[in-house]
Amino acid sequence: MGRNTRKRRSPLAVRAVAASAALALGGGGLIWANYYASAHEENSSPNTTKAAAAQVATISCPDVGQKLPDVPNQARTEVDGELATLDQQITDAYQRLATTRDAQARDAQFVQNSILQPLKDRRSAIIDRIKLEISRVGGTAPDSLSTLAGCNATTADQTQANNGGQQQGGGQQQGGGQATASPSAPAGGQQQGGGQQQGGGQQQGNGGQAGNGPVAADFVDITKVRPNVPQKARTRAGGSSGTFSSACGVNANKKFNTDNVIVAPGVTNGAHHLHDYVGNQSNDAFANNDTFAAAKTSCSNQGDKSSYYWPVVRIQNGTQDFDQNNDGGGKEGNVGQIQQAKQAQIKFVGNPKSKVVAMPKFLRIITGDAKTTTNGLANANAHWSCTGFENKVQLTTQYPICPQGSSVVRTFAFQSCWDGQNIDSANHRTHVAFADAQGNCANGFKAIPQLTMRLVYNVPAPTLQNGQIKNAYAVDGFPEQLHKPATDHDDFINVFDENVMNKMVNCINRGQRCR
Repeated sequence: MGRNTRKRRSPLAVRAVAASAALALGGGGLIWANYYASAHEENSSPNTTKAAAAQVATISCPDVGQKLPDVPNQARTEVDGELATLDQQITDAYQRLATTRDAQARDAQFVQNSILQPLKDRRSAIIDRIKLEISRVGGTAPDSLSTLAGCNATTADQTQANNGGQQQGGGQQQGGGQATASPSAPAGGQQQGGGQQQGGGQQQGNGGQAGNGPVAADFVDITKVRPNVPQKARTRAGGSSGTFSSACGVNANKKFNTDNVIVAPGVTNGAHHLHDYVGNQSNDAFANNDTFAAAKTSCSNQGDKSSYYWPVVRIQNGTQDFDQNNDGGGKEGNVGQIQQAKQAQIKFVGNPKSKVVAMPKFLRIITGDAKTTTNGLANANAHWSCTGFENKVQLTTQYPICPQGSSVVRTFAFQSCWDGQNIDSANHRTHVAFADAQGNCANGFKAIPQLTMRLVYNVPAPTLQNGQIKNAYAVDGFPEQLHKPATDHDDFINVFDENVMNKMVNCINRGQRCR
C-alpha cells in the first residue's frame, strides 16, 4: 500500500466538521456541509485559502418584487403569492447548494446545470404567471420582467465585497438629522472609517453555526472605528421638534412567527425567518385590517394597536432553540439562542423644516432591506452600535463587538414622507420616502411623524481568534443572505386610534414631549 499523503486535520477543523455533523444529525435541520474546513488546516497555503473563498457561497437572484412599483389592486393578492413562491424557490435552491458540496467538487458545471438552470426555469414560469395576473386586470407588467429569471452563483469573497468588504462604519448617511437615535436614510454610498478589519482577519467560507454566516469580517471592535455619525439638522422656524413615545414592552408574551403579512399576506412562513412582535397581538400571515383593529395590544396606551416587528437576534453558541426543527428556524439556517431585547424604545419624532400630518390608519412601512447581500446597499437602513457609542458610531455592514459593560444596540429610523394617498404600494416602498438632510419631502409627499426604534441587547461579546468568530450573534434572515448585518430591517403597521394619532401630531408640532 502507498502512503497516505493527506494532511491531518487540525483540532479546529475537526471540531468544525463535528459541530456541523452534530447539527445535521441531532438538530433535524439542513445538512450543512462544512466544506471550508480545509482552508483552516495546519500549514494551509494562501492558495488554499483563496480557493475556499472562491467556492460558491450563495445564490444571487434579482428581486422581482422591487421591480413592480405599480400593480393593480385587483391583482395584488395573486402577485404577492407568486412573489412568495419565488422566495421559496430561492430557499430550496440554496438548500440544494448547501447539501451537494461533494458533487460540486467533482463537477465544475454542477451548480449551473443542476441548481441554477432548473431555478431559472421555475422562476420563468412564476414570472409569466405574474405578468398574466397583471394583464388579466388591465395592467401592464414591465417589459424587463422576463429578464429577471436568471440567478448567479456568488462566491464568499464576492458576498463580502457586496456588503462593504472589510470597511468599517455604516455608510454615508443621506437625509440625516430627523431621528434622535440614528441617521434617517438608507446606508448605501461611501463607507466611513475604512481600513482593515480589526481583531483577527477574515474568516473564510460561510461560517456560522449552520454554515451560512456570519463570518469574522462581519464583526468589528467598535472602539477602533472612527466616528461617522453626521450632525443632526437643526429645527427651523415652521419645523416640528416634539416627540411621542409608546411603551409596548419587549415581547414578554413570546409572540413569534415566520410570517410577514405586509410582503406575503396569506402565506405561512413568508419571511423565512423569525420575527419578534410588540404591540398588536394578532399579526400573522392571515391578519387583515379588521383583525388588527379588534386585536389586543402589548402597548400601555391601549389606543396604540400598531404592529411593530423585526427579525430576532440569536447567539450562535451551539444552543438549539424551540424552532430548531421548524421552517424559518433551524431548517433554514436560522439557528442559535434567541435573544430578547432588554429595551425596546418606540418614539415618533418631527421634521426639522415642516409640521407633520397624521399617518393614515393601517399605513404599512418597511425600512431596510432583508436582501442586501444580493440587492446591494441601496435600501439598507441597518444601524448597529453599542451603548456609550451611539452618538459617535453607527454601523451598517458590520456587527459591533462592544467593550465590557456596553450593550449591543439596533436602531431604526423609518421613512417620514408619505404620498398622501396610499397605505401601501406594490413593492412596499414607493408610497413612502425619506426626507433629505434639511427635512424636505420630494414629489409632493407630506411629512408624517417619523417612527424611530431602539433595541438594546445584553449579548456576550464575540471573540475573534485565528480568523474565526466565536459565539457570534446575528440577525435572522433569508438563508441565502448569509446573516449579514446590512440585511437588518424593521416593519410597522399603523393601528393608532384616531384620537391618539391626533394627539401625537399636535404634540410633535407644538414641540412637546408626550406619551
